[in-house]
Amino acid sequence: MSNPDLNLLITLDAVLAEGSVARAAKRLRLSPSAMSRALARLRETTGDPLLVRAGRGLVPTPRAIELRDRVSQLVRDAQEVLRPAELLDLGKLDRTFAIRTSEGFAESFGPALIARIARQAPGVRLFFMQKPDKDSKPLRDGVVDLETGVIDLASAPELRGQALFRDHYIGVVRARHPLSRVTITPEKYAAGMHISVSREGLEKGPLDDALLQLGLQREIATIVGGFSTALGLARGSDLIASVPERHTENLREGMYSFALPFRTSEFTVSLLWHPRFSADPAHRWLRDLILQVCRRNE
Repeated sequence: MSNPDLNLLITLDAVLAEGSVARAAKRLRLSPSAMSRALARLRETTGDPLLVRAGRGLVPTPRAIELRDRVSQLVRDAQEVLRPAELLDLGKLDRTFAIRTSEGFAESFGPALIARIARQAPGVRLFFMQKPDKDSKPLRDGVVDLETGVIDLASAPELRGQALFRDHYIGVVRARHPLSRVTITPEKYAAGMHISVSREGLEKGPLDDALLQLGLQREIATIVGGFSTALGLARGSDLIASVPERHTENLREGMYSFALPFRTSEFTVSLLWHPRFSADPAHRWLRDLILQVCRRNE
């Protein structure tokens, strides 16, 4: 079998990205006739028409849609391999990084992270974006640079990830709450009025499953979408909030925190990014910095 012409990947990337032979030709600075010949070779090589006419325009075939993201990544990887290495000058770096994260991360880790950035790269800014759901589409689309969360990377093979820290749930109540003066048993914990934290508005979760194994269940007084809101409510009432310990470290100042009196599973909070940024020196520097800040007390 003869070796394929890898230049066709660049042509295919342009055709699939533009969805137009004319625009692809302009992007690659080819004449219309040269572009048509290249498209004919692509069709012959892939055994698929790739673009078919629909009315006055062209639409991609299912095979073209399947190939689009893979080909785009292959071309970017090849360009990255052939690009001369650049030395990162942090003093001259002028860039805004968007980090999509859930409530608590910015409050707990943001101050130390921002302080380090100010010392090393004063021209860098962080844009902390709210994370209303677990959909990583903003990462794939390049809308955000980084994302934090609890995710099984095996379920998202197109993303890259780095474990930041292990965390577990604890209970939190206001200062001088009745629970702050007694030994907390599963029964006393379950007997209180609780705040459920769920972006989907769910009343029950893993903690309730663990209590159920002991023949207990807690009464949910209210449901909120984030840990910060839960702690704010608990601070001004007799409600009990159950939140991740490390994720809410700064938010719990002045409150009474206690270990849950029953067994719960630990979980890993990871940093996620799209492979397009893997070799970016500035992006890699920020990833390392976040890792250092998150692991400072481990």
